[in-house]
Amino acid sequence: MASIWDERFAGEGYLYGTAPNGWLEAQAGRLKAGSRVLSLGEGEGRNAVWLATQGHRVEAVDGSSVGLEKAQRLATARGVTIQATVADLASFVPAPSAYDAVVLIFVHLAPPLRFLVHARAQAALAPGGVVILEAFTPRQIAFTSGGPKQLEALYEPEALRLDFPWIAWDVLREEEIELDEGPLHRGKAAVVRGLGRRSGSRIGP
Repeated sequence: MASIWDERFAGEGYLYGTAPNGWLEAQAGRLKAGSRVLSLGEGEGRNAVWLATQGHRVEAVDGSSVGLEKAQRLATARGVTIQATVADLASFVPAPSAYDAVVLIFVHLAPPLRFLVHARAQAALAPGGVVILEAFTPRQIAFTSGGPKQLEALYEPEALRLDFPWIAWDVLREEEIELDEGPLHRGKAAVVRGLGRRSGSRIGP
């Protein structure tokens, strides 16, 4: 899998652009100042680098060394630093209760790997830690704006509730949106958006 993404990321351009994901940008105000953030499946770094510009301490994890090299170049250009960890998500085990937030933006995995990665992600959150998630739903098959074509790699809100039993979701809903995130994410899209906290209470302002 890493070799496929190494090939895709090998060009000079950024396949998903260099601006942050819109859902992440809209919800990042929920993070406390200087949060330690784990961004899984980070790719070329657009989200991790933007979070670092907001003052957060970010670990970007991806299986593609090529993608993370571009992430480091982007961080340097923006005058920030990130921790880049090259790792297959199937074997990456983050430290438990070590992060203030986990970011999962278009990280598409088929079960049972999805269950495993999500379980490790929620365990990595400190009590009260935030998860910010966006992914395509099965309705995305009808659109041409990106994402996998295998139904088992697309996410339903109820399946995500089962994946994250420790998370109290403030938002977990399907939407149709217009994507404009580089050449591979452009056009109408069917997504699920999530914002939750490892806590029994709702997220405050």
